[in-house]
Amino acid sequence: MRSQKIEFQNATGHTLSARLEFPPDSKPHAFAIFAHVFTGNKSLSATRHISRALTQFGIGVLRFDFTGLGESEGNFADTNFSSNVDDLLSASQYLEEHYEAPKILIGHSLGGAAVIFASAQLPNIQAVATVGAPSEPAHVAHLLHDKIEDIEKKGVADVSIGGRKFTIKKQFLEDLQSKNMFEILRKLKKPILVLHSPQDSVVEIENAAKIYHAAHHPKSFVSLDGADHMLTNKIDAAYVGELVASWVSRYVPEPEQEDLKSDAQVAAKLGSIGYTAEIKAGKHSMLADESEKLGGDDFGPSPYQYLSVALSACTVMTLQMYARRKKWPLEEVIVHIDHGKKYVDDCMSCEEPHSKLDHFEKKIELVGDLSQEQIDRLLEIADKCPVHRTLHKEIRISTVLV
Repeated sequence: MRSQKIEFQNATGHTLSARLEFPPDSKPHAFAIFAHVFTGNKSLSATRHISRALTQFGIGVLRFDFTGLGESEGNFADTNFSSNVDDLLSASQYLEEHYEAPKILIGHSLGGAAVIFASAQLPNIQAVATVGAPSEPAHVAHLLHDKIEDIEKKGVADVSIGGRKFTIKKQFLEDLQSKNMFEILRKLKKPILVLHSPQDSVVEIENAAKIYHAAHHPKSFVSLDGADHMLTNKIDAAYVGELVASWVSRYVPEPEQEDLKSDAQVAAKLGSIGYTAEIKAGKHSMLADESEKLGGDDFGPSPYQYLSVALSACTVMTLQMYARRKKWPLEEVIVHIDHGKKYVDDCMSCEEPHSKLDHFEKKIELVGDLSQEQIDRLLEIADKCPVHRTLHKEIRISTVLV
């Protein structure tokens, strides 16, 4: 998974810390924003594993710390549910200005409630997913236990949540109590996926039922049987990410791209941005790219890596073809290729660039009950594969404009 650390400002001018994650071998066909649990942060295990699963399906994910949490600026005591929603709107604005507007919102626990409220203000959102979300934002007040009375009387109190101390002000409670999720769901006519564990002891499963019944179709519910509220088991978190990605594909489909058409055996196409080249080889499609160090995005092998691929693939095929014809017990063959430039042996002017030759180092593993004579013969055959012989011959390349 490729990712980069970014920062953006929220509506009050605070700098929020975020991590933007990309698919490992392609550009995102859509972006999602992930909202973490109450008093959590972007680096929680569940958040990371859900994001990673989504990127495997071609979705870019922005996960960030709400104001006053994690690495983000601001005082948590001055925040509330409304400010969380505003932070989501600021995250959406950042993506729209620097990449493209997000189409998916995903929220965990109170973050799930926040994405429902935020999606009502973002026309670009095409799908919403909640994980262990309360049906009413005020539900989170139960985490404050016996401190509510102190907050009501004194206007502020220190509360221990998950072993950490947080300052909660009266305005936080008042803001929670003023939010009516059912009114939002009644008007929100966007696809929604509700995921919840029957064993959730923090936000009971009944909350999922209330959200589901209040929402309009299309709506879906999936039971996360056996999972805890925080999805501490990474298998559960990855499962959530895979479910969301699969479900969202119906509402945010990957755009169809026009196939590269050519009568040639192989064709490559590259636009005016980056170095990610689309390749068509017969009926097969693939990508080539340069490394990030060379200014590329590393979405595919480099041209020289493809050249090494051709040599290694041709070698293993040739060796197995020969061994099968001889009925030799070659169970498996593995070829490792390293490519580089080396000076010509005993060159007279090694400082000259033309004194360097392309050098392919081919290392071969042979698996099977083979005699030494058979091994020696196979090593000879390895240097006679068609691609190997082509690279040793004089090659002519003609270039014409069409």
